Amino acid sequence: MIGVLVTFTGADKFDPSALTKIADELREPFEGMAGLRFKSFMLDEDGARARNFYVWDDAEKARAFFTEEIVDKVTGIYGAPPEIEFLDIVGFVDNSAA
Repeated sequence: MIGVLVTFTGADKFDPSALTKIADELREPFEGMAGLRFKSFMLDEDGARARNFYVWDDAEKARAFFTEEIVDKVTGIYGAPPEIEFLDIVGFVDNSAA
């Protein structure tokens, strides 16, 4: 498994209701996406950074997703270019079935 942390840092603070709307509008394309286990849309406490966290089954699929076209698209959506970090997941706890 591999994690991907995508961070958007805007010139101004992000509006939580606007980010909730983005998450609602963008949810459907990710549902059932091959190789993607989880995706979360997040906002840090002070509203300065919007973050998305992905958990993928393998690195190849994760890296293939983040094309130049996708980066350009999300830059337009969030109004800031993303910083993309690929993270090796060395352990994982999933309590969703509990």
